[in-house]
Amino acid sequence: MLTWTTYGSWLQGDERGYVKNGKVLGVNIGLRQANTLVQKAKTVKLNQKEQEIVRSAILNEAESLDQKIYAIAICSIHVHIGSNSIVRPISKVLSHYKNAARLALEANGFVGKLWTKGYDKRYCFNGDELKSKIDYVRKHDQ
Repeated sequence: MLTWTTYGSWLQGDERGYVKNGKVLGVNIGLRQANTLVQKAKTVKLNQKEQEIVRSAILNEAESLDQKIYAIAICSIHVHIGSNSIVRPISKVLSHYKNAARLALEANGFVGKLWTKGYDKRYCFNGDELKSKIDYVRKHDQ
């Protein structure tokens, strides 16, 4: 399962918690405020049309990479994908997805910074874990 966020939408110190170096950390108001002050662009929140553009771009890119997407949720401030593993490094696959979505949005008039740098990955080691991740993604796709 892959998850990444739109630019500025989930900063370090956020009240929802945040992930840094694979660890989930809690709220830190001072850190959140400091990160808000150094943002280089405005916070991105995708509207419904933009979400559909991103969905289509990612699904098309997955097909070209020969990756099976079991579940996808494009939310206003983040993306979740549940997929099979492929031979390519996950960072390269993610780069393909982010770039495809960015180019598709730019072709439709989007200007500016779109995604945060990082991402979260969760591996599944058996069928139950995979089903759980797929169910989680599908819950967000409503």
